Amino acid sequence: MDAPRHYVAGMSEETLMTAEELLRLNLPDKRTELIRGRLVVRDPGGARHGALAMRLAYRIMGHVEAHGLGRVYAAETGFKIESAPDTVRASDVAFIAKSRLPQVEPRGYPGWAPDLVVEVLAHDDHPAETLEKIAQWLIAGVRLVWVVDSEKRTGRVYRTDGSESLLDSNDALDGEDVLPGFACPLSELW
Repeated sequence: MDAPRHYVAGMSEETLMTAEELLRLNLPDKRTELIRGRLVVRDPGGARHGALAMRLAYRIMGHVEAHGLGRVYAAETGFKIESAPDTVRASDVAFIAKSRLPQVEPRGYPGWAPDLVVEVLAHDDHPAETLEKIAQWLIAGVRLVWVVDSEKRTGRVYRTDGSESLLDSNDALDGEDVLPGFACPLSELW
């Protein structure tokens, strides 16, 4: 994934960064991730992206809290899913089942993958980069990935077993065995 790195003075294209260095990096008003040690910097998502991510997070959070299922993490929470070189990915919403939560959460990036990841496509997302991110989430152990496209009003569901489903505006996001009992019709998100 090629991205401009001119945001960080003195950093060359060959410079690899660690998750710890990323945690200390201060780039206001930018979204950052680390992909195999390489810093990726992007502009924040737009209004439509933020509103849709919030609507989904609100619904997921309500369901998780009502049923004591685990913890929901807000947009841009980083998870360290690869090491040496480090990869830190951030989703728009993440869920971790109660049985997998540690007694004390780490101060930095958790060294584990969530159970559910929600990616809301932003104005600058490219299909190949999105597929690469989905693959990294699944390889790291994410059991269910939802990708929601507000422009097309569709969704895609990716599972650990390699299966994929395309959803149109008449379908619903289903928590399956990852988020039992959760269902959100796509038509209610627009």
